[in-house]
Amino acid sequence: MGEMEAGRRSTLEGWKPRTRLGRMVLEGKVTTLQEILDEGYRIREVEIIDVLVPNLKEEVIDLSLVQKQTDAGERSRFRAVVAVGNGEGLLGLGIGKSSRVRNAIEKGITQAKLNIYPILRGCGSWECRCGEPHSLPFKVTGSRGGVEVTLIPGPKGLGLVAGETAKMILRLAGIKDCWSRARGNTKTKVSSAMATFEALKNTTRTMTQRDWAR
Repeated sequence: MGEMEAGRRSTLEGWKPRTRLGRMVLEGKVTTLQEILDEGYRIREVEIIDVLVPNLKEEVIDLSLVQKQTDAGERSRFRAVVAVGNGEGLLGLGIGKSSRVRNAIEKGITQAKLNIYPILRGCGSWECRCGEPHSLPFKVTGSRGGVEVTLIPGPKGLGLVAGETAKMILRLAGIKDCWSRARGNTKTKVSSAMATFEALKNTTRTMTQRDWAR
């Protein structure tokens, strides 16, 4: 607890919020990320996430060299696909580009934090039904860039039956047991990562739609 508080104070030092939400967080009027999500605020400053969710872990999903033809000739930049998560139902995914590897990763981390999203966990497997949030509450599907990923709840102890890209994202979200099925050009890590992220986001979207239908 002491380390978290020290990290929070360090983030607050020298921060001059540019948005109303940032000022509310700095003044202590907003103290949790859930408050922001419930009110539908758009997060535009990464310091907000650093203050409210200081325990995020980062994972570089993919790092590649991208070349682009311009009027001045061929231009090369690094592209970093980065995921962040707290292992307890919060997940973000971002892409950063720069002529330097370190800058590309830092931009990816910032973008991932600004794209953070709540993931609904549960135990939707008919083989388990333990009621603990170790898996998914129901089957979800997400697609991006010609890749479609389906995630299926699994019983406790199953582990993650998925490709390496999906595994990294699932672990950051706090999913410990599930099956996955992918279709399309799954060798493309960017599309596979984003499709997995979209599937996980659908845990919350689907639940919201079910609540409205009641």
